[in-house]
Formats: sequence, structure tokens, C-alpha cells
Amino acid sequence: MGQGQAHSSVTPLAIAVLALLEERPMHPYEMFQTLIARREDKLVKVRPGSLYHTVSRLADQQLVRAEGVDRAGNRPERTTYRITGRGRDALRNRIAEIVRQPVPEYPIFPVALGEMHNLPKPEALALLRERIGVLKAELADTDMLNAWAREHAVPRRYWIALPYLRAMLAAELTWVEEFTAELDSGALEWEDFDPRTGAPVGSGDGPSSDAGTTPSVPSGLVANPDPSFSDSPS
Repeated sequence: MGQGQAHSSVTPLAIAVLALLEERPMHPYEMFQTLIARREDKLVKVRPGSLYHTVSRLADQQLVRAEGVDRAGNRPERTTYRITGRGRDALRNRIAEIVRQPVPEYPIFPVALGEMHNLPKPEALALLRERIGVLKAELADTDMLNAWAREHAVPRRYWIALPYLRAMLAAELTWVEEFTAELDSGALEWEDFDPRTGAPVGSGDGPSSDAGTTPSVPSGLVANPDPSFSDSPS
């Protein structure tokens, strides 16, 4: 695998692993414990199985190397890993690449928002209010972590992501609360559903008429259309 390919394959979890090994050599179980203790599971999806797989893949790419095997008591053997020079380059280049250029991340919530009109209004309101409660809890948890970092004089460069996460949570919470209030007030038009069949009123339990569809987006507003795309198999 070429160096460019190695850089492009550095996943979020791989970034976290390489960053830990930049601090000091560790075995995968210690990596997992450290990531959880630092609450980095707020930034990347951390699972023991995926972490072990990530470390193995980084070793195959020569971005980390096994340094030794330890055994403590009756515990299973644990292999300690160290970052390589190539791994250090891959880490720095991948961070620079992500910081430099925003890319579409395709979060799932906007997908559900765009199709939420398929839910009856009372159900949509109940679900939105449930989300508001979860967002408030996450915001409080993030505030607690920010306060802990300040109280323990943790250098700010190590927890700069926390204020960013808080800003994103606060922005989403404000938007969802305003949207929920708009929907609840009746200011936002919503479809009526037949309580017996669950189908939209007037749909006849079949496909909606053309009158209920949204217009197509003008082609000039579509970013970078791919002329090679076709519905027909090649």
C-alpha cells in the first residue's frame, strides 16, 4: 500500500489510536481504557472489537509496530504497540486534511427530518420532545466535562473539541425547540392521517398524487453532478 493510500485510510478511530501511541507505547486494552476515561467516545465510536481490528490494520500498514508481549498473572498476553515514523506522518497528514477541507458527513438526523412528514403530527411532536430531552442531557454532560477540565487545569489544547461539541449541541437544541414550537402551533402545515388505516388522508392507501409531490431542484443547484451516472446497468 502506498503512503497516500495509508493516509486516506486513517479512520477516526485510527486517528485516536495513533494519537495515543504518539504519547507512549500501549497495548490495545490500555488504549480502550484511556479513550473511555477521557470520554473520547463522544468523538469517535469506540468498541473493543473495532479497536483491536484497527490496531491490527495499522500494524499491517506499518503505521504501528508490535514492541513486546506482556502477561500479568492469569491475564491473557497483551501486545504493546509503538507508533512508527510512517504512522506519525500519516497522523499529521490526516489531521491536516480534515482541518483543511470540509467534506459532506451525511448525518442521519436531516434524513429523518426530510421524511418526518410521513409521521402523524402527534407522534412527530412526541419524538421531537424526546430528542430535546436527550440533547439537554448531552449538553449538561458536556458542560460538566468542560468544567472538570478547567478545574483540573488540563491544557486547553487537549480538550478544544469540547467547546465545539457544546456549540453544535446548543445550536441543534435551539433549532429543534423552535421547530417543535412551530409544528405544535399549527404554523407549519402537516398532513392528516386516517386513524384507522394510518395512511395520509386522501391517499387512497396508494401512491400520493402528483399534487402532493415536491418540485425537482433546478439542475444548476446540484453540486458537481456526475455525468457518468446512469440508472441503467453498464
